[in-house]
Amino acid sequence: MPIDPAQLARWRLILGKSAEGPLQEMGNCVGQPILGGDQSELDEALEAIYTGDELDRSEWERPIDGAPHGAVKGRSFPKVAKWLDQIRTFFPKDIVVLLQKDAIERRGLKQLLLEPEILANVEPSLDLAATVLAMKNMVPEKAKAAARDLVRRVVEDVRKRLESQFTQAIRGALQRNRHSPFRSLPNLDWPRTIRRNIRNYQPDLGTIIPEHLSFFSRQQRQNQWNIIIAMDQSGSMATSLIYGGIMGAILASIGAVETHVVAFNHEDVVDLTEHCSDPVDLLFGVQLGGAEDYWKATCYCERFMHTPAKTLYVLLADLQDTSPNTGRFLKKMEFLLESGITAVGLLAISDQGVPSHNEKLAGQLANMGMPCFGCTPERLPELLAGVLRGNDLKALASKVASVNPSR
Repeated sequence: MPIDPAQLARWRLILGKSAEGPLQEMGNCVGQPILGGDQSELDEALEAIYTGDELDRSEWERPIDGAPHGAVKGRSFPKVAKWLDQIRTFFPKDIVVLLQKDAIERRGLKQLLLEPEILANVEPSLDLAATVLAMKNMVPEKAKAAARDLVRRVVEDVRKRLESQFTQAIRGALQRNRHSPFRSLPNLDWPRTIRRNIRNYQPDLGTIIPEHLSFFSRQQRQNQWNIIIAMDQSGSMATSLIYGGIMGAILASIGAVETHVVAFNHEDVVDLTEHCSDPVDLLFGVQLGGAEDYWKATCYCERFMHTPAKTLYVLLADLQDTSPNTGRFLKKMEFLLESGITAVGLLAISDQGVPSHNEKLAGQLANMGMPCFGCTPERLPELLAGVLRGNDLKALASKVASVNPSR
C-alpha cells in the first residue's frame, strides 16, 4: 500500500536529510525528491540548526567587494540573512524566537550578534536581550547602537505589557483608600457609590439613580513606602534581571514610592537608582557574571532602610551564596526583619519557573519570615500591592509563586 505523499513529506521534515533515501524507497519514488517548493525552503532552514556539528563562523559569512548600503565593508552574512527570512516566513513569532535561541546555543552563532546587520534583523526576545547584555563588553563600537536598540525593543515591549498593571495596583494599594468631599468625576469612587445606592436601581431605566456620591482624595502622599530591589548579577539570573530593572523603573515613576535599585556580585555593589528613568541604561549598568555575596549587598542596602515599618526589601537572587560566611547574611536578615522591614526573596521572575537555587538558604530565610519563591511577571503587581496593603506575606507568596519552593 503506497504511503500518502503528504505523510511522507511530514516524516522527511521530521527525520531530516539522512532519511531521504529510505523514505523514497518506502514511497516507491526512488530518485524523486520528496520535498519541493516551500517544503524544501523549510527543510533548509531547519537543517541549518539541527544537523551536524557546531558551524564555523566562516560558513555563515563570505567576503565581498564593496559592501552594499548598511553592510559591513569586507564581508556580509548572506546565509544568516536568508535563514532569518526563511524562519520568519514559515513560523510564528514565538517559534522564531525559539529557533534563534537554538541557533545561538547549538550552532555557535553567538558571535554573529556582535554584527550590526544581524542585530537589526533578529526577532527581539528576552533571551536575546540577556545574551547581548552578557556580551556587552565584547560589542564593537560599530554594533553598540544596534545592541542597545535590540535591548530597548525588548524593554519597551515588556514595559508596555506591565506598566499599567503595576501603576494601578500600587496606586490602588497606597492612595485609593482615602475619601474626600471634593467632587470631581476623575475622583469618583464607582464601586463605593454603586454599593451605597444599589437600593435605588430603576428596572425600567436599567440604571441606578444615585443619592450619595463618594470621591477619592486627590492628595498624593509622597514616599509612603520605600522599595529596595537588590539584583544578583550572576549569569543564571539574566532574564530575571531584565524584569527586575523594568520593575524598578516603573516603581520609580510612581510618586508615592521611594525606589532604590542596586546590582551586586561578590566584589561590588552598584547603585543603579539614578538610571531608573531609562531602564535600558540601568540594564547596561549591570555586569552579568561572577559570584555573589548577599551579606555585602544587604549591608549596602541597609542605608536606605530609614523607615523599617514602611520598607520592602526585594532580593532578586538564586541564593547561591559563594561568600565564605553565609551565617553573617542570615544574622543580618534576622536583625533587619526584627527591626520591622518586610522582605521577600525572588528566586526568579520568569514564565518558566525557578532556576536552580539554594534550597537550604531559601528555607532558612523563609523560617525567619522572608518567603523565597519564583514569580511570573504578571503576578508581581499583585504581590507588591498585597505587601503594601499589609496582607499576610506567606499567604501572598503561596498565591503568586510560580513553583513550590521554600516559602
